[in-house]
Amino acid sequence: MCGIAGIFHCQTPKPVDPARVERMCDALLHRGPDGGGVWTAPGVGLGHRRLSIIDLAGSPQPMLSADGRAVIVFNGEIYNFRELRRELEAGGTEFRTHGDTEVILAAWRKWGVSCLDRLQGMFAFALYDLADRTLFLARDRLGVKPLFMAQLSDGSLAFASELKGLLAHPLLRREVDPLAIEDYLTWGYVPDHRSILKGVEKLPAGHYRLLRHNAAPSAPVKWWDVSFASRRRGSEADLGAELLHHLREAVTSRMVADVPLGAFLSGGVDSSSVVALMAEASREPVRTCSIGFDVEAEDETGYASEVARLFATDHHSKVVAADDFAEIDQLAAMFDEPFADASALPTWRVCQLARQHVTVALSGDGADEAFAGYRRQVFQAHEDRVRSFLPSALRAPVFGALGALYPKADWAPRPMRAKSTLEALAANGEEAYAAALAINRPDLRAGLYSDAMRRELAGYSAELPFIETMRNAPARSGLDRAQYADLKFWLPGDILTKVDRTSMAVSLEAREPLLDHRLVEFAASLPDRMRVRGKQGKWLMKQTMRRYLPDTILFRPKQGFVTPIAQWLRGPLAGEARAIASSAGIARTGWFSTGRIARLAEEHISGRADRSRLLWQLLMLDRSLRQLGISG
Repeated sequence: MCGIAGIFHCQTPKPVDPARVERMCDALLHRGPDGGGVWTAPGVGLGHRRLSIIDLAGSPQPMLSADGRAVIVFNGEIYNFRELRRELEAGGTEFRTHGDTEVILAAWRKWGVSCLDRLQGMFAFALYDLADRTLFLARDRLGVKPLFMAQLSDGSLAFASELKGLLAHPLLRREVDPLAIEDYLTWGYVPDHRSILKGVEKLPAGHYRLLRHNAAPSAPVKWWDVSFASRRRGSEADLGAELLHHLREAVTSRMVADVPLGAFLSGGVDSSSVVALMAEASREPVRTCSIGFDVEAEDETGYASEVARLFATDHHSKVVAADDFAEIDQLAAMFDEPFADASALPTWRVCQLARQHVTVALSGDGADEAFAGYRRQVFQAHEDRVRSFLPSALRAPVFGALGALYPKADWAPRPMRAKSTLEALAANGEEAYAAALAINRPDLRAGLYSDAMRRELAGYSAELPFIETMRNAPARSGLDRAQYADLKFWLPGDILTKVDRTSMAVSLEAREPLLDHRLVEFAASLPDRMRVRGKQGKWLMKQTMRRYLPDTILFRPKQGFVTPIAQWLRGPLAGEARAIASSAGIARTGWFSTGRIARLAEEHISGRADRSRLLWQLLMLDRSLRQLGISG
């Protein structure tokens, strides 16, 4: 795992100052404390920071190919690099190192852009071909590894693993995109199709760019997509056996490392499944780490301990307390862009704990998206069946009227919260799912904005790109479309961003075996009833893992890796909640009605309503603006 940065002149190949690239890399030191380097040629400069995982003494970067024709900087891991190496050696290629970086160089020389189809792993890399004078930028299929880009005023394209790498370039404009604020208040993060700063882009997951000197910058090209359009046939036993094969392959392929390796363990289905398969494949006890909370209702350490005992792991745990909120500025600095997933705090803490014992940690991320493990996906599947029986002309007026009349009761037990279900049934599937995923409804967001901000937005709604993603999905059912949008939108923007930044902040490599693309493609081909059955999501996965895990782990209500922010903001952190409206940074932007924010804060503190997610969003936005050194 590493950090990369670089500069490429698309038109005239001007000289690149190595010191400028070095400064960009210095901003990424946390991603690669074990070494670094810069390489420049007319019109191009590549920089690298290295966290040594494979071939510790060799494989320095930037790396030149043996014939001197190409050079690469690479962030990630190629899990099948040994197989590719043997294939390339059989064709006459000679290697000087024992790592995966040189394999990518050789694969480019032999197969060109189509080398991407052969790479199994997580990656973002920049490869410059001196003969063709071409820069090849690529990002892995699911977007595990990030890559930010910005077109600068001198005609160059700058790129880096994190926004802070671009911020180290003096020509980067620091002007906030107001559409990103609307996106952020809707989802709690800035999705991959946008950046908090105007002029900055993220290379989308499963895309590449080919850039040439003396040519206009090219648009990203999609090289991979997941399709839900076909269905796998077979009995439950046969499909379960195939699933177990994919799970074992995914886990064991990610256990290759020349440094200590372990796993995150929350006690949920996904991380417990990974640990079970690691224990099966390992001769020594698996090192596991978990985080608990000082609010008993949110604490899962008992389940994690149960799994740790079951597989005799070398287990370590730690409790996160409310006073950890004091680290919010450090949290904001990790992400650069505003990021309001409150589970980032315990994720960072478990990464810190893991780094005391290992350099690589496997996580359970990705199974909910791939196998339909979220409650909202289960609801979507059932609601879509109702929609299929009733025409829209009947559903919209009937359920719409009932939804308008039914009282909103967030405080009530879940079965009594029918208002959102009635409203969802009145809408089409795409609109309903976007509403289910959004943190703040459009009317609440509109009430927060100033008149000037509403003019800036010019009618833009953050739900529109999400709805469009669902409508264009290669899918057969509403469940398919929901999962596709989660894999394309929610996964890279929220989940993978969280894990990448918090792990890299402590120089820890996190690997996601349940996002092996072959496993994801297999999951996408399963019939709906193999993913959702009754109230159970991840149905086939849970049935398959019964040979390893007890039902108390597999079938307990999904709790999630959450932080008790609501309680904190009513208790020890109530003062922080009240201070949001008077924050100089928030007020100076002119985006919001500070009076409205103050009223919402008092509603939350008094217990009249739960506004914790919105208040946390505004807190993180304020801190992010401070980190970026801008006020609107």
